[in-house]
Amino acid sequence: LGAAQACGRGAPRHTAAAAPSPRALGRALPGRSTATARWPAPDVLLLHGQAFSSGTWQALGTLALLAAEGHRAVAIDLPGYGDSPPAGSVATQRGRAAFLRHVVQRLGLRRPVLVSPSMSGRFALPFLLAHGRQLAGFVPIAPVGTREYGAVQYQQVQTPTLILYGDRDTGLGQQALQSLRHLPKHRVVVLPGAGHACYMDKPEDFHRALLGFLGQLQ
Repeated sequence: LGAAQACGRGAPRHTAAAAPSPRALGRALPGRSTATARWPAPDVLLLHGQAFSSGTWQALGTLALLAAEGHRAVAIDLPGYGDSPPAGSVATQRGRAAFLRHVVQRLGLRRPVLVSPSMSGRFALPFLLAHGRQLAGFVPIAPVGTREYGAVQYQQVQTPTLILYGDRDTGLGQQALQSLRHLPKHRVVVLPGAGHACYMDKPEDFHRALLGFLGQLQ
């Protein structure tokens, strides 16, 4: 988990830290994290869409906001995006699930809430279906890849889920909902006036919905 800006429990905010590269992947995993030391706020792992990176959550103020609410929040660059080099081991669903499992373990995240917009659904969904018990919650934001799994697979997942999308995202947002609605423990929040990257269009509404969901998990 290569060059990272980290601030763990008991560490000063915005302290630069270096962690060893994950040996199983043979790749550095850049990212950004920030945290405070209040319990029992769940950890939060933020992925990103195709046109974005871990820095999006820093620029949007999401990392700082979560830290202020007592969460350890970590945003990573997925392989081939941001500062992270490609990794051939993530070419399959199983490989992408294993990648995220390794990230969670190496970062020492304790049953995190996984936030997954758009493209990152390729990673988050196979992880959810294979290792959902390792998550305290799941926040899909119009993720891709939802049609690759059936209703029965979704129905077996017991992870509390907040399905988020913008009302102007009449394509992927509503398409994802058709599959994700089979998750037994889900609620849906539609952000008015927002498009596909609804967290960018309506950051205050997005943050309000996210914090409300996290508060229900504590």
